[in-house]
Amino acid sequence: MVGWNADTTAGPLGSGTVTLVEGSSFCISSANGDIHPERPHGVFHLDTRILSRWELTINGQEIEPLAAETREPYRALFAGRVARSDGYADSPLLVERLREVGAGILEEITVRNYSKRPAECRILLTAESDFADLFEVKEARITREWTETRVPEGDSLVIRGKWEGIRKGVVIRAEGAGAGAKALGFTARIPASGSWSTRVSVVPTSDGAGTHFDHPSRGELSPSDRRRQEWVSRIPRLQVGNRSIERTLKRSYEDLGALRIQDPDHPDRVVVAAGAPWFMTLFGRDSLWASEMALAVDPSLALGTLRTLADRQGTVVDTASEEEPGKILHEVRLDVSSGLALGGKSAYYGSVDATPLFVIVLGSISRWGFAKDVISELLPNADRALEWIRDYGDRDGDGFVEYGRPNEHGLINQGWKDSWDGINYADGTIAEPPLALCEVQAYVHGAYMARAWMAYDDGDLTLAAELRERADRLKKKFNEEFWLPDKGYYAIALDKDKRPVDACASNMGHCLWFGLVDEDKAPRVVERLMSPEMFSGWGVRTLASDMGAYNPASYHNGSVWPHDNALIAAGLLRYGFVEEAQRIATALFEAAEYSGGRLPELFCGFDREQFREPVPYPTACSPQAWAATTPIQLITGLMRYDTHISLGGVWLDPVLPESYGDLHITNAPMGSGRITIDVVGSSSQVEGLPDGLTLHRAQRPWITELVERAALRRPEPSP
Repeated sequence: MVGWNADTTAGPLGSGTVTLVEGSSFCISSANGDIHPERPHGVFHLDTRILSRWELTINGQEIEPLAAETREPYRALFAGRVARSDGYADSPLLVERLREVGAGILEEITVRNYSKRPAECRILLTAESDFADLFEVKEARITREWTETRVPEGDSLVIRGKWEGIRKGVVIRAEGAGAGAKALGFTARIPASGSWSTRVSVVPTSDGAGTHFDHPSRGELSPSDRRRQEWVSRIPRLQVGNRSIERTLKRSYEDLGALRIQDPDHPDRVVVAAGAPWFMTLFGRDSLWASEMALAVDPSLALGTLRTLADRQGTVVDTASEEEPGKILHEVRLDVSSGLALGGKSAYYGSVDATPLFVIVLGSISRWGFAKDVISELLPNADRALEWIRDYGDRDGDGFVEYGRPNEHGLINQGWKDSWDGINYADGTIAEPPLALCEVQAYVHGAYMARAWMAYDDGDLTLAAELRERADRLKKKFNEEFWLPDKGYYAIALDKDKRPVDACASNMGHCLWFGLVDEDKAPRVVERLMSPEMFSGWGVRTLASDMGAYNPASYHNGSVWPHDNALIAAGLLRYGFVEEAQRIATALFEAAEYSGGRLPELFCGFDREQFREPVPYPTACSPQAWAATTPIQLITGLMRYDTHISLGGVWLDPVLPESYGDLHITNAPMGSGRITIDVVGSSSQVEGLPDGLTLHRAQRPWITELVERAALRRPEPSP
């Protein structure tokens, strides 16, 4: 997951950094709560840094950090102390900062005096706002200088900026403060064994209009709390015998809830942002994958994401933004820099896989029986996506979908491994585009099958059979041209000369998910994926350790990505490799224990025997959407839980490891109703199934596809 200018990446945030996120706002600060402009810190709203410096001092002393605890994804409590001026180690003055992110930030600052004497304190909050674009901060290349005005007004400081006719501002208000041009100050006499506190708000404005974000009254819920409460009431409730796994799943729920953002044109629609801190916006690939993996928790995320992407589906050929008719976008950006880079547009379309994934997720929504009216509404968009695959994706007519950027500023690589060096040969040489990625062919195969099923559900058996035959042809051709028999695995891609790019990479695991792998080749693929060169002990590496480009601390050439492993595990289960899928899932749940139950975007690929804990990747997003949905996908995968409403079936054949304990889920969405699921060992029970649905205590027949072949046959001609 990389932004459109991905050839440079963010610098490390620093030790002890705290990231808070709520919708399209987030805050990055140091461990004591301060924000420093020389680091990639700040309070961001709609891709703009509205607060670039936020430093608290007491009697001229910075606050020494003691603890920082994230209460919810959007709220943290910081504890620190004020250094003594006489040089003694222990300080009687302790500071607490309770911070919440929403449309800006709210902060409650409390200073406690543990001395037996009163303390005279000069408390100062220094504030700056540079209104920098998110990418300027991420890459430390701030080039735009805003004309700034600062207006102190009683207990408030208003900072306004102007750049080429664009106006932005921020209002900082602190109860009881005296505002100056650079800071808000307080003079306090804190009694012995007493305390002092104030409440502060930082709210963005645009063209003079401010966003309302006030402190709730004592005992009242904040807007973020109410939003979270509404989310929690709608999603399934679960109990897991293994408390560590239960904690990880609940953390996933929390993070997924915080990563929900609203479509500004349709506030009733909720979509999934890709991840914090740098990708709190709609992505095609990331948002679709997260929606797919979270389908059993909340289908509204997929519905909102699909409808929002459909509204922005490509209509013209534009080489600057890489828009093409029928294409699904890669990324939406809201601030100034993105529009300048993309020919005045806010959307960039440089993704080869978002378009087939759009059709796949729509098919999943249909299969699970959610929102039939929306399915009908979006079918034309799915058909335009398939037209893009035919007319633009397969640029040379060889039956495979390729990519190659048409400009100098877009992404060089446009699959999920979209770093500039992400696709290479076994010897480490970088492959040259146009490139046809193996997993993209799997997604296209999945898109054909998804649309075939939707056609079948509508009674259009001719279209269903045509798409099924197209999928069969692709599978045959793929296994002929991507398979490397002497190596026992699939090429990661075909290069510009149609030569196999022969690196051993995790991408081929995605092909298992969509059934693109021939059954006779699957055992060798699985053997390679689970080999010591690929499996680190914490998960499958993105690139085998015996490849020329391998680097355990590389973004895409040797790291371990949780979502990648979740998809591989699902593919293993589809082909019947249960023990291998259990091994991957258990490794990831164990990895989550070292980061408070939250899986990051990725971690380094060092072997588990070398380092006993997962080694963090310095600039990994956390929370991140498809990492947050990974535990959900792992559990639903091991439950072997699937459905097809039009066929009247729900499949449930659990293979959860014994160490996971029993599983109890209530309020799980299914069609137009809600169900309760109990799993005890290999047995299962479901209550509340909608009328017309039958529970099959067996795995869905993926491999033989007996049901599919019977249903998607070409109809006999009329006599």
